[in-house]
Amino acid sequence: MSHLTTADTQLSATGADRLGFGVPGYAHPLLAPVEWAELTRPGTPLHWVVLNVANGPGDRPDPHCLEAAGRLRNAGVRVLGHLDAAHGSRAFGDLVSDAHQFLDWYRVDGFLLDRCPTDRADLPQVRRTTATLEAVLDGGHLVLGHGEHPYPGYAEAADQLVTFSGPWADYRWSQVAEWTADYPPERFAHFVHGVPRTHLEEATRIARWQGAGTIFFTDHGERDGHNSPFTSLPGYWDEFVSQIGPGVSE
Repeated sequence: MSHLTTADTQLSATGADRLGFGVPGYAHPLLAPVEWAELTRPGTPLHWVVLNVANGPGDRPDPHCLEAAGRLRNAGVRVLGHLDAAHGSRAFGDLVSDAHQFLDWYRVDGFLLDRCPTDRADLPQVRRTTATLEAVLDGGHLVLGHGEHPYPGYAEAADQLVTFSGPWADYRWSQVAEWTADYPPERFAHFVHGVPRTHLEEATRIARWQGAGTIFFTDHGERDGHNSPFTSLPGYWDEFVSQIGPGVSE
């Protein structure tokens, strides 16, 4: 594992200076009421939460999702709408249409552009998309969900990049791209599934060593393509919150 740090003093992209959670998107509030309720617990170090109604905003406003998003905003938590870039195959107009619906129906604070391309050749189209989303938001927070290290130019296209999303078996031996040392930890997020309770502290150390400021770990394993391992609370949620919560030394 590489350990890259930076002395950069840029403002935090997450609005927080310490390690915190980015929640990739729980199941529907009716299916995961405990999960959504836990996100408003005082003292939980949350940077943002992704709202994914139906692989996007859905066909019509969902009152349960609107209520859940409203509770989070009232608690001071940033809510991001889930947009699926489909590795670059999603039409620009469809992404922008979904973004407008998220704003109109759920008043989101930003977007996660999931399954974002990583290659240099796709960067101009992604920059076109993010520039349009920034205009639609008139501010707000943009996260590119690559799931791996992309071409370095993507770092200038959004507030944060998800540079790892995958299983613990890969994460514990992963290497960080050297170019990330030019940016502060607040610019990077890691999502890891299948992390055993006994390795939770080790996983957190890896995130810090690799310069990630936003994380989400779960003990749930990989599921089929329709069900993410991140849709429910990890079994060690209380311990996880305590480990990186307020007052915990970095």
